[in-house]
Parts: sequence; C-alpha cells; structure tokens
Amino acid sequence: MTLKSPNQAKFGNPTSTSTFNDKEIERVESLKDIFQDIKVELSKAIIGQDDAIEKLFICMLSQGHGLLMGVPGLAKTLLVNSLAQTTSLSFGRIQFTPDLMPSDVTGTDILQPKENGDGKEFTFIKGPIFANVILADEINRTPPKTQSALLEAMQEQHVTVAGKKHTLAKPFFVLATQNPIEQEGTYPLPEAQLDRFMFIVRMEYPERDHELTIARQTTIGRSPKLRKVISGKALKEYQQLTEKIPVPDHIFDLAVDLVRRTRPKSEEAPSWIKELVDWGAGPRAVQFLVRGAKARAIIHGNYMVSSQDLEAVAEPVLSHRIITNFHARSQGITSSKVIQRLIEELLNEHK
Repeated sequence: MTLKSPNQAKFGNPTSTSTFNDKEIERVESLKDIFQDIKVELSKAIIGQDDAIEKLFICMLSQGHGLLMGVPGLAKTLLVNSLAQTTSLSFGRIQFTPDLMPSDVTGTDILQPKENGDGKEFTFIKGPIFANVILADEINRTPPKTQSALLEAMQEQHVTVAGKKHTLAKPFFVLATQNPIEQEGTYPLPEAQLDRFMFIVRMEYPERDHELTIARQTTIGRSPKLRKVISGKALKEYQQLTEKIPVPDHIFDLAVDLVRRTRPKSEEAPSWIKELVDWGAGPRAVQFLVRGAKARAIIHGNYMVSSQDLEAVAEPVLSHRIITNFHARSQGITSSKVIQRLIEELLNEHK
C-alpha cells in the first residue's frame, strides 16, 4: 500500500542525488551500512525485534524520544541498553517507582565544604538524566509530579534545579518503557507528556523460530559483547545530514492532510472520524511525520523522502495522538485501525 500523488512525477526519482555533493553522497551510503552493522550487533542480544530496532534508530536520527510498549520479558530494557552500547553513547537508567522523587531524576544541590576549606557551599549533584540515552523504565509507575520532571528535559534539553538551569548532554534521548497489561497502581501519562514522544514502538511476542533462538542463545551462561559501531559525534553529524534530506511538496501535503483528518472538529475529517474519535493529532504530529520519513529514507539509502517513508512512520507517530471514544472501543476499533483506514482513503483519492 503506497500513497501516491498525480504531481509526484515532477519531483523526480526518490533516489536522485542532485541535492547532495560527493562527500554527502558518500555519507548517506555509509549511514546505510552503519545501520546494517548496528542491526547485526544488536541481533547478538536482541532476537526477532528488527522493526523496533529500526524505529528506535529513526527516533535517534530525528532527535526524538520513544515509548516502548510491550508485556514483560520482551527485552525492552535490554534493547535500549544495547542500542546505547553500539552507538557509543552514555546510558542512564531510571527505574520509575511510586516513591521516586523529581530530584531522583534531575539531581539536587548538596551543601558541601568549599575546596579551600573556608566555609560551605551548595554543589549540584547530577541525577541519572545527565546521559545521552535515558531509559525511563516503567514510566507509568511513578506519580505525575515525578513524570513531569522529564517534560522540561525532553522538550528543552535542560533541567532547572533551585532556579538554575543545567544543560543536558547531546545527543539526548529519552526511551521509556510501559507495560500495557498491568494498570493497577499506575499513573497513566497525560496527553501533554505522551505528545513529547515522537514514536510509540509496540513490541510483540517473537515468532516461534526466534523464540527457539532465544532459548538456545541466552541459556549458555555468557552475554554477548557488542561492538561500538558509531560515535556520539558521528551520530550528531548524521542527524544534521538527515535534516537536509529534501521533501517533495506532495509529501508535505499528504502529511498535513493525514493529520487534519484525524481531528473530528475539522472540516476535512470524514464523517466516520466524527463518530469514532474524540481528539485528533496536533501540529507536532506533522513535524514528526516529516522528520521520521526523512530518517527512514536515509537509512534505506535514499536521497529524497517518498510516500512509502511517510506511510511507514504514520502508525508510531499518530497512534498515541488519536483518542477514540467509547463507541469505537466497544467495537474494537483502535487508533491503529483508524490510521490504517485514513491512509487507505488517501491512497484511493490519489490514485
């Protein structure tokens, strides 16, 4: 299923290199190889989760944050830790619990003796948020007051403690995990915080062959050593290169049309959306659709965003930004099904 536009031909071949110089073309090709190397390394520890690996790497290239949804035992924590290892980034883990305080995340000022011994002074002790890759494990296990400590860091790339701002390391990613089946004693994330996450990455049970491999490889008493594939400095350079990927006008049109149709009060919304959806996606969804499509294009070795790239990132970008009503839920209609139907309708319109 591929979205097309009658005007698509005038934008040229999606693999055209005309907007890049020779050095940048070489870097695009090298990034494609780097991504393949990362998948090979991660496959030593993570088995049968190629889709989740690709989506998390797209988040990193797009300078976005990701929320991993899956039942216990699917290696969500191991995936984030392993990804940090292969990208040579510092790793910080925050285990969210009901008694976790905001200062446990950001850090706090401690009264300590001065170096010259003349009295005392407050010294800022950094919290685990001061790392490149932050694993917010079971983020819905802690109260909103502590969850909100992440908001400033995720959006502004700094934290404020005692009125003083402290800049976070770059690149900076929050990769959170959440258990979708165990809701007792949890604190659901507010929509404002969910909107800060670029992707929701849903991890499913592995296939039988993959589960056999897991049984064989993880019960032999030793953990695989993962090779560092890319440095943090190189990753920042590839983030800048990703931003340069050209986006044809019809892709912008498709992204905006798709998002606007999710809003039941919009004139563009079809009648069935008005019946099934309470709230649709905001403008940040359009930004993430375009940025995610750029990153997907470049890791597949393309030099221009295509409709296939936009379609591939639509579900992880939009699924947590569309709130279905009781009527939809009673019929088993999820936000993912809503997105799929919207894409099919756009496909038919642009044939």
